[in-house]
Order: sequence, then C-alpha cells, then structure tokens
Amino acid sequence: MSGFKKLFKQTFIYGLATVLPRMLSFILVPLYTTKGVLSSVAEYGKISIIFSWFVIFNVILAYGMETAFFRYFNKEDDKNKVIGTSAIALIISSFGFVVLAFLFKDNIAAITDIKTEYISLVIWILLLDALVIIPFAWLRAKGKSMMYAIVKILNVVMNLGLNVFFLLYLKKLALENAFMESIYIPNFEINYIFISNLVASAVTLLIMLYFYFKIKYIFDSELFKRMMRYAIPVLIAGIAFSINETFDRILLDYLLPPDVAETKVGMYSACYKIAVFMTLFATAFRLGIEPYFFSHAKTENPQKNYARILEFFVAFGSIVVLTVVVFADILKPYIVRDPAYWEAMWIVPFILIANFCLGIYHNLSVWYKITDRTKFGAYISVFGAILTLTINFWLIPIIGYKGSAIATLVAYACMMTASYYYGQKYYPIPYNLKKMSLYLLISSAFSVISFYVYRDYFLIGIALLILYLMIVFTLEKNHLKQLLKTK
Repeated sequence: MSGFKKLFKQTFIYGLATVLPRMLSFILVPLYTTKGVLSSVAEYGKISIIFSWFVIFNVILAYGMETAFFRYFNKEDDKNKVIGTSAIALIISSFGFVVLAFLFKDNIAAITDIKTEYISLVIWILLLDALVIIPFAWLRAKGKSMMYAIVKILNVVMNLGLNVFFLLYLKKLALENAFMESIYIPNFEINYIFISNLVASAVTLLIMLYFYFKIKYIFDSELFKRMMRYAIPVLIAGIAFSINETFDRILLDYLLPPDVAETKVGMYSACYKIAVFMTLFATAFRLGIEPYFFSHAKTENPQKNYARILEFFVAFGSIVVLTVVVFADILKPYIVRDPAYWEAMWIVPFILIANFCLGIYHNLSVWYKITDRTKFGAYISVFGAILTLTINFWLIPIIGYKGSAIATLVAYACMMTASYYYGQKYYPIPYNLKKMSLYLLISSAFSVISFYVYRDYFLIGIALLILYLMIVFTLEKNHLKQLLKTK
C-alpha cells in the first residue's frame, strides 16, 4: 500500500497543477457571462467556437509525442537521447506549422468562419504552447511535480489577471488616463482575451527556456521512427478525443439556424463548465497515475494494483458526480452569472456522467499503453468520434444542444465499454466489475432522480447524497483503513 500513498501524493501535487488553475479559470466564466462585459451570449458562443478549433490544433501540434516521450524515457537506457530527439522534433514541427499557417491564414479563415485577426493570435499561442510540451513532460518524468505545479498555476493566474484587467478595468482607466486611452480599443474584447492567453504562454515559455539550454541536442532517427510509430495512434486518438470534447460546439454553429446558433453555443458552453468538476478530478488523477503505470509495468503482478486504482477512482468519482448534480442550482449563479445562459442547465448531469465514463476509460487505457498496442486507443477513439458526429448530426436539428449532451454520454460510455472488453482480452486485469458497476449505476440513477424528478426539492437531493456516501463508506472502509495505516 506504500505505493498507493506515493501515488496519491503525486496525484495531489498534480491536482494543484491542474485543478487549482482550472478552478481559477472559473473566474473567466463569471467574467464572460456578466452583463456588460461581452456584448451578448452569442459573443461568448463565438469565443467557444474558436477555442474548439484551438483544442483540435493543440492535439495536432503535440502529435502524441508527449506520451511517446514517457514511454521511451522509461524504456531506453540513454535518457538524453530520448529528451533530445523529442525536443528537436517538436521544435522543427512547431515552426513548420507557423510558416504554413500564416501562408494559408486566409484559407483557414474561410473554412472556419473565424476572423483572420483572431487566427493570427491563435497561431502564435499554439506555437508557444507546443514548445513547452516536452519541457513539461520532462518535469513530470523527473518527478519535479512542485515545479510543474508552480509554472502551470502562474500561467493561469497571469492569463486571468490580464483578462480581468482588459475586460473590467482598461475601459474605466482609459477615461482617466491618456496612456490607457491610447491602448484601449472599443469592441476589442475577443482580441483582448486571446492577447491575455498569448502573454501568459510567452511568459511560461520564458520560464521553461532553461530546459532548452540544459539538454543535449542528440537526434536519433531510428529512435524517432520508433517513437512516431508509438505516437501516431496516440495522435489519431487525440484528434478523435478533441472531436468528442469540443466539436459539438462547431456542429451546433453549423447545424442550428444562423440567427440563434452562436447564442445556443454560448448557453451550452457556459453550462458545460458546471460539469468541469468531474473533468478536474479525472485529469488530476490521470496526471498522477500515468507515470506510475509506466514505471510499475515490470513489477510483480502490477495488474492487482491497476485494478485497485480504478476502484478508488470509480468510488470517489461517483461521489463527485452526485455532489455536483445535487448542488448544481446553487453553483450556477456563481459560475454562470447571467440567467440568459441558464436555459442549458439541462445538460449538466449528462455531461458529468459522460466525463466520469471518460475518466474510467483513461484508467482502463493502461492495457494498450503498457503492451504498446496504442493502435487500439486510436480505434476506440475513432469509434467514439464517429458516434459523436453521427448522433450530433442526427439529434441537433431535432433537439438542439440536448442532442450534443446525449451524444457525449453515449460516445464516452461506449468507449469505456470497448476498452474494458479488449483490455480483458489482451492484458487481463482483475477489476471488481460488480462493485464498480454498482457505483456507476447508483450514482447515475440518484443524479437523474435528484435533477430531473425532484429538482425543486433540494432536501431529497441531499438525502440521496448522504445515502450514497454511506453506501460507498460501507464498501470501502476496509481499504481506507489500510491506506491510512500504511507508513
């Protein structure tokens, strides 16, 4: 159990690096959804659509190299060769992307229906973010979790600070100060949002620049080929995941009537943020366990530990889901300030349960990463993306953004099921399927009852949450006692 204590310590540190910055980023949602900051709900929808494309291109620029880096850093004896090869590859590909992106900027604008001025800012942000992929992966591989956390948190704090300055204070200061008046531009809010992101990314790269002066620039073409064979399925999976995660906003904009599309996207995107608590928990957990999975792959009977890890995740994750559902209407005025967005609250339980299934999938995915069968990750992700696209195209014209929420849940649940099936075939792990299924089904059922049947009766939701906590504690108390007693 001592390995578990180390795991949860790592998860806590990476949680600080992921959960706290994203919790801070919640400030952006109340900021953007406060009346008078952005001109309309539709403008927030426009920002959401741009960030959806942003996510997709982030994945393309990383092209699975981060995961390949972890695999070969733990696999190869010559660590410097892995670091140098990865860094050189990312540098060349990132600057190559910038050249091509600016050459075809007008074409990109025409395809995405985004202004070229926004695209120019996004291109520079993508470059800066790509150049810190390997430095951050190196910090995680070396176990420098505190440094990782500090830089990540600083990035978001700076981003948030600049957003607040540009959107809340610059206009007021421009009325009182000649210099501020000279830099203030009316109706420039979307530009200011991306400028804030650009400055924060630039400062992050500046902090991490020492990595590029410290490493040995060794490029091994044979190693690079092996890394790419490992990384390409991860890239395909990443693109498919980005389709599952963000492409619904793009499809909503495309499939809904033009006069309401961006407004509906704005509502959907804002209420989607309430479900982010599950994403934060799952992401922090994944960041903590990914290095653990690789480093313990050759230990005696690692499958037993992998099974116990997933059981912990499902137990605690199901509590997160039900807690957020029960308190969703209390949380919403603090996260989504303007009632004009609240129409889309219907999606919250669906997105929470969907992200819970995604978190389970990430834990299950250990089998194809450990056995170098990453192509299965690509197959499953593409399968999920096809489901996402198919259901969105089918349901959006009928029920709007509700169709997108349903599509997300169906896709992630099917991906989770497929990963479990193939994992048991190629790398059997003794998961306690009955107990985990019980947690998933009861928390989902209680969430549906609390939100859709007794939403106006808050005490019933509280009672269901307390009952569920008692169930989990009863089933997990022995494991918790062992964990706490371990020195």
